[in-house]
Parts: sequence; C-alpha cells; structure tokens
Amino acid sequence: MKNKKLLEKWNEYVGLYNGPMYLAIVEALAASIRNGIIHGGERLPTQREIASALETNLTTVTRAFREAHRRGLINATVGRGTFVRMGAEVSHWRSPKAAIVDMTMNLPPIPQNPPLQRIMQSDLAALLKKQNISNLMSYRVTGGTLEERQHAVRWIEPVIGSRRPDDVLVVPGAQTALAAAMSILASPGDIILTDRITYSGIRTVADQLGIILVGVDGDENGFLPEQLEIACRQYQPKALYCIPAIQNPTTVTMSLERRKDILKIVHDNRLYVVEDDPYSLLHDNPIPALAALDHGRVIYISTLAKVLSPGLRTAYVALPNAEMTRRFAVAVRAFALTNAGLLSALTLRWMQTGQSKEILGSIKQELRLRQSIARNILGDSHGMDPNGPHVWLKLPEWWSSVDFVSYARHRGIALVPSNVFTVDGDFPQRARISLGSILDISNLENSLHDIVTILSHKRATDFLSIV
Repeated sequence: MKNKKLLEKWNEYVGLYNGPMYLAIVEALAASIRNGIIHGGERLPTQREIASALETNLTTVTRAFREAHRRGLINATVGRGTFVRMGAEVSHWRSPKAAIVDMTMNLPPIPQNPPLQRIMQSDLAALLKKQNISNLMSYRVTGGTLEERQHAVRWIEPVIGSRRPDDVLVVPGAQTALAAAMSILASPGDIILTDRITYSGIRTVADQLGIILVGVDGDENGFLPEQLEIACRQYQPKALYCIPAIQNPTTVTMSLERRKDILKIVHDNRLYVVEDDPYSLLHDNPIPALAALDHGRVIYISTLAKVLSPGLRTAYVALPNAEMTRRFAVAVRAFALTNAGLLSALTLRWMQTGQSKEILGSIKQELRLRQSIARNILGDSHGMDPNGPHVWLKLPEWWSSVDFVSYARHRGIALVPSNVFTVDGDFPQRARISLGSILDISNLENSLHDIVTILSHKRATDFLSIV
C-alpha cells in the first residue's frame, strides 16, 4: 500500500518536472526523502514496478537509480533490493551555511608577483583611453577576430602544434565549448564514452542535451585500451570525451603511448574525440595533445580559466575541418552568441604584450609550491601532480566520501566528494581538494593540517553509512 502511495506521489512530481524523465525520477525520490515520505533504510519499489507506474521503460529507471546512487540517495544490495541510504534525509556535503574555507573550486591562485590587481587596473585604464567605449561594450564576431585567433594559435601551439587561424575559434569559456561540441556530435539518446571518474561539467552538459555518458575504466596512464575497445563494440558511441593532462579529479596524465593507443581505437571505430585540456600548459614540457597526433578526429578545447583566470571567460578551440568549424560556430552562437567585448580586449592585450606568459609563469610557480606543501602535510599516497591545481584525496576505510566531506564542512572546510565526478558504478572513497582558491600560503597550510585532523577522526553516528 505504501509503495502505491509513493508511486502516485512520484507520478504527480514527474508530471510537473520539465526535463529528462530519468532526472524527474531522481528529483521525485529526493523530494520524497526531504519531505519524510520515505526514510533511510526503507526498501524502494522494484525498477519494474516504477517503470510500470510511471509509464516509462526499464532503461530510464535504471539510469535514474544510477544517478540517485551517485548522489548518495540510495544503496543497492544484490538479492535484497534497493534501499534509501541512511542519512539521505539530511543535507550531506552541500549546506546553505557557507564554509569558512572553500576548497571546492579549481581556480588558479591569484598572482602576487606580478600583482594581478595592479596589472588589471593599468591595462583596463589603457584600454579605456585607447579604444572607443562603444567597441568595448558592443556585440562581437562569434569565434573571435582574426588577430584574436592568431594569438590563440600561438598560445596553444606548444601543445597541439601549428594550426591555421581559420581552424581555431575564440569561445566564451570551456563550458560553452563543451556544450557546442556535444551538440554537433550527438543527439538525445546517443552515447558518449568518458572516464568513469570525470569532470562534473561534462555530466551537466550531457544531462541538458539528453546524451548518455558511459564510463570506461582506466589506470595511471588513462583509459585502458581493452576496456575502451569493449565499450566501443558494446555501445556504438558517437564520441569520446577526455582530459588527458592532470585529469580532473584524478590528476592522471595520459602517457604518449597510451594516447597513441587510444587514437588507434578512435580511428578504427570512426569516433570523434572531445579533448578538454585546461591544464597542459601548467607543464613546462607538455605531452603532445591528442589533437597534435590526429588533426582529423579531435575537437581540442583549451581554456584560460585554469592557467590565467576564469574571469576572462575565454577558451580556444581547434576544430578538425572547415565544415565542423562552421557547425561549431553556429552552436556557439546559439548558446552564448559571442565573447564579452571588454574581457576580449583585455585578453588580447595580455597576449600582445606578453603579460599572459608572465602571469602563467607566476601561477605555475605558485602551484608547484602549493603542491609541495600539500605533499608534505598530506603525504604522498593521494592523487597529485606537482604542477596541478588539485589533490585527489584518498580516505581511510572508516570514512565514506560523502560523509567525510559533510563532516569537513561541519568543521568549516568545503571539499567535493567523489560521487560528483562518478559517471556510473560505485564511487571511490576520495575527495577533491582545490589548492588555488585560498589566497595565502599560511591559510592553505592551516587548512591542510585541519584536513589531516579530520581524516584521523572516527566519524560520529550522524555521519555513519549502513549498507
């Protein structure tokens, strides 16, 4: 009887939800938990019962359960069924109360030498004095001017080699570029392969476009080729998404040989690759990008957000051919129209004067210092890259990821749990620490010492997961 009432409530909620059916089911479940209709430890109706009651297919319900598990709402036990996770009715890692120390955002540290504030004040004053205000505040050409694209080519050349300006577009941010790339490669219901643990932003894009992400396991060098081949045969995907350098969140950098192996599989299966590359330029000698090894199969995205500043809202995108460049530009225009004039002018000035390279050098030096401090305090058993902006923190066996992050927030430190990054399957007992968002080294050291203390704390009953 209770299941019948529960499913009636879900039917009402699903009818009001404006979005994909599987997400409507997840939101209906979450609302039922929040409102006390179901509680931690209660068994849910079977997937077939839910599919029948909501007049949808089993695949949609399975996808909804996978997402609910990723969010920490449910636990499934083979032979027993699916249960509401103990403690799911309370807010876990997110809270309306702001943490004292926010280490959730992968921001580059703000340079102090040269001081970024003084640079921006000087350069913005020069722009306003030199250029007509109407030009700075007007709409611009989608994809950037010829001069902007020429500088974009030079900026990404150390990673992808020489390209023509006609093959490179200037886009308002990597997230816009990801949405545009996915929209021209796949249709709703199509499958894109990615790392099983991957950047959460691609999940947002896939959900919005109705694209299904399927995770592929990897090792310390990236995708496992045999697993990728199996996934290609099984799912017939439209494309592959990856972050080959300092992967977010795992920090893995794909070796050159592994990149070649992956590209052979891509070529054999006639796939396109969306290569998301925020971090390669943090390496002094970056490994050639996939786009450098295969011009014809890779959409390459390089954002300035992680190597200069997210405030510039600028990404450079290299496309495989003229037709795809045209389609991509149309998609960017539909999603975001164009870049902001004032920010574009500031970015171009930095490229013209060489200020961009000076700022990049300062950020690289600062990140190396912060990674060294993190290794000294946290130890070397975690996912780390000496040039990267984040740490993939390994948790002791008594902490689950969601519970650890929830308790850390209770102690004033905001981190990100691993379920946010998990495409499918069980999420690892890890958490991501971003090192760049804290302004000074002293506060960073104190925060990392606090994290060590929290790691050693035996969690209280309020944070206990029961399976």
